[in-house]
Amino acid sequence: MATAPEATVPADVAEAPEEKKRILPLWLTITLAAVLICIAAGGGFWLMHSRAAGKAKSPAAHHPSGPPHYLPLKPFVVNFQGAQGARYLQVALQIMSRDPKTLTLIQQNDPVVRNNLLLLLGSQQATVLATEAGKEQLRASVLEAIRKIVADAGGHPSHVAAIYFTSFVMQ
Repeated sequence: MATAPEATVPADVAEAPEEKKRILPLWLTITLAAVLICIAAGGGFWLMHSRAAGKAKSPAAHHPSGPPHYLPLKPFVVNFQGAQGARYLQVALQIMSRDPKTLTLIQQNDPVVRNNLLLLLGSQQATVLATEAGKEQLRASVLEAIRKIVADAGGHPSHVAAIYFTSFVMQ
C-alpha cells in the first residue's frame, strides 16, 4: 500500500528539478561563450592594431631614400702599443648617408667626432688590426661611435648608413 501513493505523483513534478539544473548550466555556458568570443575579438583587434602601429613606427620607415652621400674625414694618425714598442696607424675614412642633413650634423660636430675616433683608434691592438676580422670589428666600432655622436646631437643615428676605410696604414 505504501507503493500506491508514490505512483500517483504526476510525472511533470518529478522532472521539474532536473530541468532547473539543466537551464542554469546552459545559461552559464552561453554567457561564458559570449564572454570568450568578446575577449578573442578584442585581442584580435588589439593585435592587428599594434602590428599596424609597429610598422608605422619602425626604423625602416624613417630611413631616407635617394642617392648615397659621402663625407670624407681628415686622416687620423695615432700611435698605439704594439708587440715591439710604439706603432703608428694612419686611417682615412668616409661616412655614407642618404640624408645630407645627417652629414651636415656630423660636420658641425667634427671636434667631437675626431676626439672620439682618436681615442678609439689609439686603444687598438696591432695584432688584432693585422687581420681582416680585426679591421671589420674596428669599422663596426667606428660606425657605432659616430651613430652615438649623431644621436647625442639630436639626429637620427640610423641615418648613418656605413663607414668606409679609404686608407689604412700600420707601421
